[in-house]
Amino acid sequence: MKDAAPIDPNAHPPQSRGTATVQPGPYRPLPDVASLRAAVRGDWNVHGRRVEPAFVAMATFRFGQWAISRQRRWARTLANKFYGLLNFFVTPWTRVFMPPQTRIGKDFHIIHCEGSISIHPGAVIGDRLGVMHNVTIGTNMGPEAPVIGDDVFIGVNSCVLGGIRIGNRVRIGANTAVTTDVPDDCIAVGSPARIVRRLGPLSRGA
Repeated sequence: MKDAAPIDPNAHPPQSRGTATVQPGPYRPLPDVASLRAAVRGDWNVHGRRVEPAFVAMATFRFGQWAISRQRRWARTLANKFYGLLNFFVTPWTRVFMPPQTRIGKDFHIIHCEGSISIHPGAVIGDRLGVMHNVTIGTNMGPEAPVIGDDVFIGVNSCVLGGIRIGNRVRIGANTAVTTDVPDDCIAVGSPARIVRRLGPLSRGA
């Protein structure tokens, strides 16, 4: 579905692509402190239980998600101002640009936080995405951003652009530019990406 209207940072985009569907309405991913703690605890475990740039970037992102989830306008405004101040210092250090409106699944893993990572707020990301450094997930001369399935890996210096769907258990190689759909259990390599089909499904650890 094409929608050229401006993105409302507090609402789901009305889109449905592949198996990922975003329902319209206010986006409140972390409605209370308990959910914020649980999300940060999960990121702590995924990132090796160490205070390092990847975890700090995720903790800041989670606070931003909690901030936009405030139902009272004054509380949302105050929390967002504090998030903006925190993000002002954190982003230049971590070089992870991921607005809190971005929808991510569980166990999101920044594998190497050694270069910039930029993710569009309209992106929809499934569970257990592993992303290397110098990666962009964003638009491609239009308003739509990618929908990424579960158990996907994105290699270093790669781009995933436009209103495309990346299937489950996909591997995107290093230095790859993906601008078309990638089916489940495939490997994308090259620029532009060439799709290599597998005879059988990729395992989660493959």
